[in-house]
Amino acid sequence: MEKVQWIVEGMTCSNCALTVNNYLQKQGLEQVKVNPINGEVSFQIEDAANKPNLIKGIGSLGYQVVQTEGEAPVADKRIFKNHRQRLLFCLIFTVPLMLHMFDRWIHIHWLMNPYVQLALCLPVFIAGMDFFARSAIKSIRNGYPNMNVLVTIGAVASFAYSLTGTILNLGPDYLFYETTASIITLVLFGNYLEDVSIQTTQRAIRSLARSQKVMANMIAFDGDHQELIFPVENTVLKHGDLVLIKSGEQVPADGKILWGDAGIDESIITGESLPVEKHAKDTVIGGSVVVDGTLKVLVTAEARDSVLSNIINLVNQAQGEKMEIRKLADKISAIFVPVVLVISLITFVINYLVLGSFADPLMRSIAVLVIACPCAMGLATPAAIAVGLGRAAKNGVLFRHAQSLELFKDIRQVVFDKTGTLTTGHFVIDNYKILNTRIDDDAFKRILFSIEKYSNHPIAKSISSAWRTKNEIRWAKVEEIKGSGMQATDKEGNIYMAGSYTHIIRSVTPELKDSLPAAVSVVDLGSGANHGSGGYLKADKTATVEAGNGDMDGLEDGHNLYLTINGELAGWVDMKDEIRPEAKQVVSYLKSKGIKTWLLSGDRKAKSILVAKELGIDKVMAEQSPAQKADFVGELTAMAPTAMVGDGINDAPALAKATIGVSMADASQIAIETGDVILMNKGLKNLPLALGLGKHTYLTIKQNLFWAFIYNIVAIPVAAVGLLTPTFGALVMGLSDVVLAVNSVRLFVKKVV
Repeated sequence: MEKVQWIVEGMTCSNCALTVNNYLQKQGLEQVKVNPINGEVSFQIEDAANKPNLIKGIGSLGYQVVQTEGEAPVADKRIFKNHRQRLLFCLIFTVPLMLHMFDRWIHIHWLMNPYVQLALCLPVFIAGMDFFARSAIKSIRNGYPNMNVLVTIGAVASFAYSLTGTILNLGPDYLFYETTASIITLVLFGNYLEDVSIQTTQRAIRSLARSQKVMANMIAFDGDHQELIFPVENTVLKHGDLVLIKSGEQVPADGKILWGDAGIDESIITGESLPVEKHAKDTVIGGSVVVDGTLKVLVTAEARDSVLSNIINLVNQAQGEKMEIRKLADKISAIFVPVVLVISLITFVINYLVLGSFADPLMRSIAVLVIACPCAMGLATPAAIAVGLGRAAKNGVLFRHAQSLELFKDIRQVVFDKTGTLTTGHFVIDNYKILNTRIDDDAFKRILFSIEKYSNHPIAKSISSAWRTKNEIRWAKVEEIKGSGMQATDKEGNIYMAGSYTHIIRSVTPELKDSLPAAVSVVDLGSGANHGSGGYLKADKTATVEAGNGDMDGLEDGHNLYLTINGELAGWVDMKDEIRPEAKQVVSYLKSKGIKTWLLSGDRKAKSILVAKELGIDKVMAEQSPAQKADFVGELTAMAPTAMVGDGINDAPALAKATIGVSMADASQIAIETGDVILMNKGLKNLPLALGLGKHTYLTIKQNLFWAFIYNIVAIPVAAVGLLTPTFGALVMGLSDVVLAVNSVRLFVKKVV
């Protein structure tokens, strides 16, 4: 299966997106996603040779594929390329045509001539029908009538009625050319305002996108190994290229600093305005700006694989996702046009029977057609989602799915991993002891470096960094046992194990497995009591280990890491870790919102309780394996909507079991892939923002849908009884979309935390 991504022009709301989506699904395509906000259409296809037919098919719906992945934009041969051009053209003829309505004040008698009015109206009618009628006919032909059907019928009806009056010389009471022209022009005006409004909702993402393409100072070397610097576009940079970045310049690509020190503004990615100090071996993110200093950087990712590019792709994909509340609007939009046509017909019949004339009932039925606005309902959800996701991305919060925005409103408890999430994960060695007299200090450090360098666990990283040596052991086999430790075998067949107390006990003394607790009880720091919860949580037990086996002499629970060689305890290491400075504030915020907090850790019970007490966390579940973490989070989620925040490989199963999995951007790749929400730049401080944006985006969607429904419920009957002219109805219809867009844009500045 090949994944295809196109840009489709002409979609104005989710009703249009629904039309394209249904067409592609009927063609047998899979994983179809259509984003009406930015026009992105993606799907999976087996037969790539069918692409030209699909492009024609989308064209037959009234839309145009303007760009396909990896190719230049398709040339647009149309006379009018957009609504702005159509609007300006129509205004030239509509404005003088409308002046005859003010004849008693300005006395332009020649405008009363029906043939002059026809001459002014005809260009507007042709231009309007070239867009509206073409789209309407194609949508009807494909079984998905859109809003342009309503506009087309209204404009054609008033034009045909006026043309009949002109030809038969029936008098001014039969001339409604200004109605025809004003309907077309004002709907185009509304579409233009809608385009502008949608572009405004994309402001944050466009800001990120503009930072993707910049010039870079590429470093090369001549035959004499002299350094040469020449400018190139960052899109041509490859992995391994060298670039020079000076003060005030934008970082052209993700990379690693080889030389230099600088303060870097990463606000475009993290939302943090204060510059971050960077030095040799640190990483830099493409799109950030060097505030002060000069750097030589090794490029580590091409533009399309950069952090910034991935952020934009994630947000665009999330925008195309459908929230549950959006499905309601989609269902109503799908039947809206036929319902309005029926209402318009009923309006004409009733008014004709009551009034006994033809002109007034016709104008009222036309007013019903043009004032009805399925686009308002169609825009209610995607406009708010676009703003919510955009603001989140600008502040270092990435939503993998739009559904997560909706789910946040129900979260009642948040579960935190400890190491690397609530703590910095930057461990330092506090103490260590060698218990095997056959190995000295250097050998102990060499063994641990050689085995721990293969692990991504924060403790392992700290040990391998502190005890780095060039004389490392070449293992015959090495593997990481998720959530427990490392095991390696050397070329002589000796088995080395480095891991937690429980892991060592279970591995070297299998007969003691049954004496170890299956799960540590919940510690409720509010009451100080330990208690179980359901079938999973057991009563508290303490495992006792007989120390009679000489191989395990000295093994006691209380240290971070143990090393065994062929089942014999060789030594232990203690580490120190710092609590993140923002952690207490985040926990405090959650508690102020009535959200229960949990600390779920594989670390020892005593250490976990100490951290929880310092931060004010409600409950603790300690000494858990990855499987136990996942089961526990699964139980919590079954009881109430739960968010899990984690960063390591051992957190991935639990993240998947939570209502919403939140992973840190510096987490392991598997944790990032499992998470529904990603907090950039160790951004635990942005968890309240993620929660707030989720709740307020959902609130904005509900407000938008309320106003969209109320607008149509009120406006259609008002038009049906003759209190609104078709001209005014067309104007109000266009402005209704703008009102919803403006309400959505408020999310950019609205206080959500």
